[in-house]
Amino acid sequence: MNLQTLFQDFNPSKFVVHTCLLVFTALLALKLDNTITWSYWAVFTPIWIWKFLVVLGATVGTYVWWQYPHFRLEGEAYIHYKAMLISLAIHLILLMFELLVCDQLTTTRHVWILVFIPLIFISIVSIAICIWCVKHDRSYELEFFCAVNILQFIFLALKLDKFINWSWEVVFVPLWILMCLSLVGVLYSIIFAGILLRTPDVNIQQRRTSFNSALAYTFTVIPILVFQVLLTNKLDDELHSLTYIVVVSPLFVTYATLIIMSFSSKGGNKCELLLRCRVLI
Repeated sequence: MNLQTLFQDFNPSKFVVHTCLLVFTALLALKLDNTITWSYWAVFTPIWIWKFLVVLGATVGTYVWWQYPHFRLEGEAYIHYKAMLISLAIHLILLMFELLVCDQLTTTRHVWILVFIPLIFISIVSIAICIWCVKHDRSYELEFFCAVNILQFIFLALKLDKFINWSWEVVFVPLWILMCLSLVGVLYSIIFAGILLRTPDVNIQQRRTSFNSALAYTFTVIPILVFQVLLTNKLDDELHSLTYIVVVSPLFVTYATLIIMSFSSKGGNKCELLLRCRVLI
């Protein structure tokens, strides 16, 4: 893969999101370990940067949409613009949740169920959005994540408010189920890649693509599972001597894998993204 091909397939939005999440996760772990004494508002800086870029991208996209009417005549221009507006609305509601979380961690003046209301609302709405995205062949990673975790968000809020006294191992049951399904997907991708490697009729490119996909899924899902196990034991005081930076360390492998994958996500060139109102959304 040459440099031109590398950046031709580069997806800047995924790169920015995963990089911001990586930095935020590291800062939050250091904060919880009292390694740094920053305020939570400073710790959330990568999240604020992410949301600022989303709003900036939507602003530029809207400007292009209204300033150059001839772009609206392109095949799926209206679908692109509508998808951008939907994504912007989701991110703004998510920003409300993040602001409430940051304020709650700083002042503890809210109940957690109130803090989670925007996230629960997003989860409900995301079900309809996912159906719309499938119908119009749009990506819906964030919406799908929220939709399948609605029960988990409710459990977290109830546990943090001490309305339920379950262990964290039980609280994370929805995530355990999701991880089991993800592991089935990983196993399937590995088996499929193995079959293609042993099939003589398959060309080298298909074998390489299948192998890379299986490798990417493995290094994305397995570290998340390890993180979940460590976090559950940490919160249940079974590994109280373990620091949070060690607990979240498997996530760094996942983030690194996702960042690498952003160089082959075929996000299109920046001019095309701009003209189609898809900048950083």
